[in-house]
Parts: sequence; structure tokens; C-alpha cells
Amino acid sequence: MSTRIPTDDLIARLAAAPAPARLAPGLTVGAMVLALGLGMALCWGLIGLRPDLAAALRVPMVWAKSALPLLLAVPALWLALRAARPGARLVLWPLAVPPILAAGLFADALMTLPAPQVLPTLRGQTALGCLTLVTALSLAPIVAGVALLSRGASTRPVLSGALIGLASGAAGAAAYALHCSEDSPLFFVTWYGAAILIATSLGAAAGARFLRW
Repeated sequence: MSTRIPTDDLIARLAAAPAPARLAPGLTVGAMVLALGLGMALCWGLIGLRPDLAAALRVPMVWAKSALPLLLAVPALWLALRAARPGARLVLWPLAVPPILAAGLFADALMTLPAPQVLPTLRGQTALGCLTLVTALSLAPIVAGVALLSRGASTRPVLSGALIGLASGAAGAAAYALHCSEDSPLFFVTWYGAAILIATSLGAAAGARFLRW
């Protein structure tokens, strides 16, 4: 024989139960920005900004190194927050715009640079440092973003994590660009792009592990 719980008692029990965790978009963005900011401050404190930054920013190609990753980071973060909500519709095509612009800059540089200079310019002098530092800058925001997205209810955990990684890697590239003095698109499109792909993969792996429910 089942025991019926009076309605008033049931309401009281439900009210006393702890509320489920909710995704706070502002908190997620704030935590990721804070994590990235601390990483940037540490990075710039250790390796510094490029000495000629003020003058260099007058050159469109120099500020494009930061602007293009930022144009990727902002929609990626917005989409990551939407992906954490079940049933939310995702429009992914804006993520293609910065890579298309970057590919155009790469193609233009490839066609205008003398052939003997192409490979040396692409390899540059700091490719390993670029990959290492951009990836390192992305780690704390990935951790913060995935931890806070786990308070949501994403039905697409791998995609959610990948978008967090994409946003973190792109933001890290934008920050590193203020130190980097290699301004050819052959260099920064290749190596910033590779670092962003690494960060995206790390985010996807973290999402698969920690955002399933």
C-alpha cells in the first residue's frame, strides 16, 4: 500500500531541496576573461610586448594579427554558451568568416613574395614558441569555461567543449600577437591557426569528458 504525501508537505520538501546549478553566461564569460587576462599578464611579464608595438600597430597587417583571432573568439564563445542550452539553435557560419579572411591574406602573401622566401617566411624564427605560448594561454580559459559550462545541460558536449577551446585559442592568439614581431600572413596564419586547432581539440576532449550528463 502506497503512502500519499500531503500536498503541503510535498511543496515544503521541494522548496527545501537545493536548487539545481544553473549556467550563468556572465559568470562563464567573466571567468574565462579573467583566466585569459591573468595568463596574458604572466606571458607579457615574462616575455614582454614587442618593443615597437605602438608604431607597428599603424600597419594594417599587424593589427590584423589580433583582430582576426578576436573576430573568431567572440562568436565562438557566444555559440558555446548557446550550445549549453538544450534545443538552442546554432548558426555556425560566422565562424568561417575570419578563416576565409585569413586565407585571403595568406594567398596574397604567397603570390607576392618571391619564391625563395616563401618557406623561410612560413617557418619564421619563433614557430615553436608561438605554438607553445598560444596553447598555454588557452589552457586556463578552457578549464574555466568547461567547468562553468558543466553547470548547464548541453546535449552537444563535444561541440560545446570545442567551441570553448576555439574561443580560448583564438583569444590566446590575439594576446600573443602583441608580442610577436613576425608579421607575414604566411607565418601567423599557419602557426596561430595550428595553435587554435590544438586548443579546439583540447576543448573538444574536455567537453567529451566533463560535459556529458
